[in-house]
Amino acid sequence: MTITLAFDVYGTLIDTQGVISALERLVGNRAAEFSRVWREKQLEYSFRRGLMQNYANFAVCTSNALDYTCACFKLALSVDEKDDLIGLYRLLPAFADVEAGLAQARQAGFRMFAFSNGSAEAVELLLNTAGIGDYFLGIVSVDEIKSYKPNPGVYSHFLRRAGAVGAEAWLISSNPFDVIGAISSGMRAAWLKRSPEAIFDPWGIEPTLTANSLVSLVGQIAQK
Repeated sequence: MTITLAFDVYGTLIDTQGVISALERLVGNRAAEFSRVWREKQLEYSFRRGLMQNYANFAVCTSNALDYTCACFKLALSVDEKDDLIGLYRLLPAFADVEAGLAQARQAGFRMFAFSNGSAEAVELLLNTAGIGDYFLGIVSVDEIKSYKPNPGVYSHFLRRAGAVGAEAWLISSNPFDVIGAISSGMRAAWLKRSPEAIFDPWGIEPTLTANSLVSLVGQIAQK
């Protein structure tokens, strides 16, 4: 049985906190909190659009979330300053363990796909800029069906596009909502616990595996 791995991108492979250094020039010691609120609102807006069936792509959610966060922090950024921050979001770095983990997964013979709320074009640029694009057989974007994770239809769409079935497919994500969504849709799912303070949602649905580095996680999957 060939195992298929669906890698979430933002926050799992790519460090969304990579904008903090730029934010420090704008908001000083509030940069980390600004980045956290921006990311939380980005996700919230995607959830709300999915539920409302009022789809706009992830770039719109990101921009709307930045506007909200500026208002929250009473920060009046110019259009150019906002464009610069949005531009940085397209060029975020990979986490330090990612390339070694992906190389290990490829050596194990796993089929690997990037699976993201972002558009295929944005994700391709992001992965290639981070130097990890060549590890993937393809990019599966929710933009193709105009909805967002954790809509069950999104995970079914991934399985169709990847030519896989749930028993042979793993989602790898640092986002508990994504892990729970995948398991609820019949996939296996591994939680990449990127922070010691991260809490998995207490819904009674546990990750198939949990690890704090991609290398460790891939090794555990290979042993299954």
